[in-house]
Amino acid sequence: MEQLRKTSDYFFDLPPERIAQHPLEPRDHSRLLLMDRQSGELQDKNFYDIVDLLDEGDTLILNDSRVLPARIYGTRQISGSSVELLLLHTSGDDVWEVLAGPGRHAKVGDTLLFGDGKLTAEVLDIVNEGNRLVKFRYEGNFYQVLEEIGQMPLPPYITEKLENQERYQTVYSREVGSAAAPTAGLHFTPELLEKIKNKGVNIGFVTLHVGLGTFRPVKVDNITDHKMHAEHYALSEETATLINRTKAAGKRVIAVGTTSCRTLESIGMQEGIIHAQEGWTEIFIYPGYSFQVLDGLITNFHLPESTLIMLVSAFAGYEKTMNAYRHAVEDEYRFFSFGDAMAIL
Repeated sequence: MEQLRKTSDYFFDLPPERIAQHPLEPRDHSRLLLMDRQSGELQDKNFYDIVDLLDEGDTLILNDSRVLPARIYGTRQISGSSVELLLLHTSGDDVWEVLAGPGRHAKVGDTLLFGDGKLTAEVLDIVNEGNRLVKFRYEGNFYQVLEEIGQMPLPPYITEKLENQERYQTVYSREVGSAAAPTAGLHFTPELLEKIKNKGVNIGFVTLHVGLGTFRPVKVDNITDHKMHAEHYALSEETATLINRTKAAGKRVIAVGTTSCRTLESIGMQEGIIHAQEGWTEIFIYPGYSFQVLDGLITNFHLPESTLIMLVSAFAGYEKTMNAYRHAVEDEYRFFSFGDAMAIL
């Protein structure tokens, strides 16, 4: 696989107008490009057709992480100058690592005010790459305060304002902690999930809190030199049992999204079974990787030269993946977070 180690191997030409700026309504009316994993054959479908592509006894694995409205705008207490924080992750006790802009307005010792004082932050330290450590103070529940005053940290390629913040959440999101949505799941509606269950398809949940590193470009020429960001994951005993039962019956385990995929493959099979687990993963999947758990993948269309298109190429095969992406561009599929979907089965 040496010839596929160059970042430039994963480039494709994407006209800007192919980047979806807003979600479709209803959610399940987005398009779906079906790829046969073995042959590479492509079929154009709609997302609601997914019911017909799943078999009784198959298991869909969904990431139930919920996006924090993690972008907050405020002022310095002393000068009144504007400041913006983007919450990254917490170490507990209301201490968070954040991106601050502009940095000069977030000096160590500063007190920052948000939402007319509903939330205050004391800057404790400057850490990795200029990020700040801050300690928040508030009354009541921190996440409820964030819901009131925060905004969704939409990816940089989405420039239009999102009117309804829930459209950047999956309908089954429940575990708060992501800086970006697990976007393959945005296509599901409660009614579609009910149809899938009624067909006898199992639905299991994992949690992987998506970090902003998911948007970090690969800046090295050789992909093996790229260091992945760490993300926290959890897989319950209930989901582990469901996966093991599905495998034992000879049915398929299908990940919804690269986040669910990375969670399952981070845990992997030991002696033919998967165990409940939680921890941090930096798994980087690219061609040459041998999948242990996955039998199918539902995912959106990803950025050129991203770790995500490398993961898809590892699962579906490089030539088949790049051919599918060429087809998607030519056939005017919508790309990225609010775009259309692809099923590799």
